Amino acid sequence: MSVLLEFSMFPTDKGESVGQYVARSLDIIDHSGLPYRLNPMGTVLEGEWDEVMGVVKQCFDRMCQDSGRIACTIKLDWRQGGGGRLAGKIASVEQRLGRKLRQ
Repeated sequence: MSVLLEFSMFPTDKGESVGQYVARSLDIIDHSGLPYRLNPMGTVLEGEWDEVMGVVKQCFDRMCQDSGRIACTIKLDWRQGGGGRLAGKIASVEQRLGRKLRQ
């Protein structure tokens, strides 16, 4: 069973620029070994339910160490079957259009 999970997490008590806190989350995500895609508004992870939720929890636990308030949005798509959906969903749309999309 495969989950695509998109999330965005940031401290709301650190001023206008929070890139250093987001970068720490990306370090956790990158070291998780799970497939992921960073985008300007969040990150999409692919894996089993417990794996992707565990990464979100690690990011939250790290951010809690020096933040008094955190905002987080999570969107997920669970589907029975194998993985490879991170790239497969894009490829499916490109096939239907008959061309590559700009990314």
